[in-house]
Formats: sequence, structure tokens, C-alpha cells
Amino acid sequence: MDFFARLDAVVRERRSALCVGLDPRIPATNPDPRAAIVAANRRLIAATAPYAAAFKPNLAFYEAFGSAGFEALEETLSFIPDDIPVILDAKRCDIDATAEAYAKSLFGLLQGDAVTLSPYMGRDAVTPFLAYEGRGVFLLCRTSNPGAGALQDLSVITSAGNGPEPLYIQVARECLSWSSRASIGLVVAGNDTVALRAVRQVAPAAWFLAPGIGAQGGKPVEAFAAGRREDGLGILVVAARAVAEAADPAQAACELRDAMEAARSAASAAPAYAPGIGGGNATPSASAAQARDGLKDAFLEALIATECFRLGDFVLKSGKRSPFYIDLRRLVSDPAALALAGKAYARIADGLAYTRIAGIPAAGLPLATAAALATGKPMVWPRMPAKEHGTGNRVEGAFRAGEHLLLLDDLITTGASKLEAADILRGEGLIIEDLVVLIERGRQGRHDMEAAGIRLHAFVHVRELFAVCERLGLVDTARRRELEAYVDAE
Repeated sequence: MDFFARLDAVVRERRSALCVGLDPRIPATNPDPRAAIVAANRRLIAATAPYAAAFKPNLAFYEAFGSAGFEALEETLSFIPDDIPVILDAKRCDIDATAEAYAKSLFGLLQGDAVTLSPYMGRDAVTPFLAYEGRGVFLLCRTSNPGAGALQDLSVITSAGNGPEPLYIQVARECLSWSSRASIGLVVAGNDTVALRAVRQVAPAAWFLAPGIGAQGGKPVEAFAAGRREDGLGILVVAARAVAEAADPAQAACELRDAMEAARSAASAAPAYAPGIGGGNATPSASAAQARDGLKDAFLEALIATECFRLGDFVLKSGKRSPFYIDLRRLVSDPAALALAGKAYARIADGLAYTRIAGIPAAGLPLATAAALATGKPMVWPRMPAKEHGTGNRVEGAFRAGEHLLLLDDLITTGASKLEAADILRGEGLIIEDLVVLIERGRQGRHDMEAAGIRLHAFVHVRELFAVCERLGLVDTARRRELEAYVDAE
């Protein structure tokens, strides 16, 4: 059986996405390192095997002790039950005969089920490993160490015209092209949920190995929610010290497994997005909080990262003071964030009846363009104010009277500008029944739209941004509640 097909089956059967790291931290002065490693690993495997979907020995901790360490590794592997896959964390990278020798050692001698490799030297460094039927490789894509971004986050434009995008995204695209069989997975940092979501966008079917949990700051449930596939599988969350150094490794492994399984079950049972997002009440529900939405989380975090959403003390156009400010015009300066906005519009527009998108000037125009590209629908826009020269068009772009248009803007507080746009479009014989926005704040906008016979569909409510700020440590619970009270009073 193909390794990743086997992994699918193991994770389903064992109801676990936990990969237990076997990284024995034995003092260099230990007089008998082989015995110490073997004893520690025997206990750890026995304690965690009921809860593990895979075991991952990091070879460096064995190689450091020379032949004694290698003997300890071989003995350790014999303790692992046959029905639990073994991923040899070697991170090898070389070509030709050297790569063949590495493959022979890891897959031939040690009989690993899968291995981690570096793709830096290209396909040549991986091909010898792919020759072993039924084995898998995990290629380093976005790693969990603090300095990884110096190289992996470099912005690149590829010869195929993709980009600009982070280098690690191009690494993911390239690596997955190296095998026609499903024998390649990716190492994606479990302590970087933004990267997990971004890589999942370009690798929807791939398996991820996600280290960086515990000591490196990653949270297992958040990593699982960010990196899982649509079927709830596709990610192994690695826990090494978080389990091995726990007072009760068995209990620690059990709790990690159960927490991720609960997240998987909630995600599988939940709708693609929270009830009301795209119609009705857009305030997030409890089920949405439990079952995290990858696109929504990525978009909300992008708003914070691009400073489209800021906390502080701001004076609004109305003269009113606000503890936060939203400026979605800044999305145009970040292609990745703008692409997420396009996908968000495409999601909430799915199932609505319309022929064209009508963007509202000025903030809505680049966003309507992104939505048009994401949906494949043509776009028009109303002149606000009316054009006084040339053709005198009230609506720019091709259209025919009687068509249903999807009105689009960046956000809604009140309905004033939306109703002005709708009046112009309706004056040209166009039908306006639905409005899509990225963010809804307050309640007045929804009332205004309903009074005009227009259904409001919001991707998120601003309250969801407050929850993300709390999760990211930007505000505490008391401050979040103050922000929510402010919005409720609008």
C-alpha cells in the first residue's frame, strides 16, 4: 500500500493525528548511552502507542552517540508496533550515489516507512527515495525555527508567472510536482498557522508533518485546525518534549489526541462557514468558534497583519470616536491578502443568482475586481457622482437591462452609500437583490438593506476580529468585551 494511503487508514482507524517524537535527550557524559536511550524510548513508546498515529525518531539524537546511538535506534524501532508508521527524521539532502546511499540506509537498513528530506538541491536529491515502493517522503517546506523566514519567506515570482509569493509556497508547488504517485508530503511548521493555511491552499490533498508544538510555541489544536484537509485528515501534529517530558506521557499523549480528534469531529460536522455568514445574522456562532475556518482565519489575520484593522483611538468621519479603525483600501498593497478577499467574496456569493458584480466606488472597486477574478463573473460599477462629460454614463462596463447584479462593497456600517449605488443601478433597469461585504459592523446597515429589499451577506462580523485579537494576545478578555459593547451600541 502507498504510504500516505496507509497513513489515511491509520489515522482514521486510530482516530489520532498525533505523531510522537522520539528524541532522547541523554547527557553526553552518560556512561552507557545505548542502555539509557533504549530504556527511555521503551517506556515512552509503551506509554504513548495507544494514542499515536506515528512515531518520529530524530536521527541526530542517536548519531551523536556514534555506534552506541545507532544500536539504540535499531532497538528502538523494534519496540514500535507494526501497525504504527515510523517517520525517520533525517533531513538528508544530496544527489546521485550519495542520495542513493542515504535511501538505502533509511529505507533499506532501518526500514523506515517515511523520511524527512531537504529539497534544496532539487528533485535529484529526492528521486532515489521515491524509487522505494510504499514509502513516503516529507520535504521541508516551512520550518518551525525562528530564523526560517530569512530564506523561506522571501518574496518570489516564478518563471511560470506565479507570485509574488513566499518562497515556501513555491517550494510546496515544486516539490509536489516531483512524483505522479501520492508519495510526497510536506513539513510545515505547527507553530505558524498562517503558513499552514497558505500551504494548504496550494496543496489541498497533501499530508503535512507539523513540528514546533509545545516548546517552540505551537498549539496542537490550532495547528490541526489550520492545516487539516477538507476531509479532516492530512496533518500529523508532532509532539516530542511536550509528551516525553510530561509528568505522565501517556496522559499527555491521550489529551493531545483527544483534543485534535474533537477539533476534527467538530470541523467535519460543521458547515463550510458559520450559519448566517452569507445571509441572516453574521455574528459568529459557538459551533463556528469550535470548528475553525481556514479561509476565514487566514483573512482575519491578514487584516491585522496589513493594518487594515487597527486598535487605538480614532475619530471617524462622523466625528464620533472609535476604539478601532478598519481601512480595507490597504488590501490592494498586499496581493496575497487581496487574493484572500477575492476568495471570501466568491464563497459568500456561491448560490446567489446574479449575472455581473457591481462594485461600489471607491474602496469597493479593487475588491470587486478581485471578486470578479475569483468567481469568473464580469464586473460593472456605478458612477458616483454622475459623469458630466464624454458619454455621460451612469454605469461603467457592459450590461443589459433586466440583469441581476450582485452589489459589492468593502464593509457596511450604515446603508447610505449602498442605497445610492443601488438607486443608480436600478435606474438603468438593473435588478439589485443582494449585497456582499467583507465586514459588517454594528446593526444599522443590515436594517437599512432590509428596508430597501436588499439581502445583506457578510463574510465576517467585526466581533470576529475582536476574537482573533484576543487569540493572538493583542487584547485580553475584558478589552474584547469592551469592543463588543461598543459595536453593539452602534
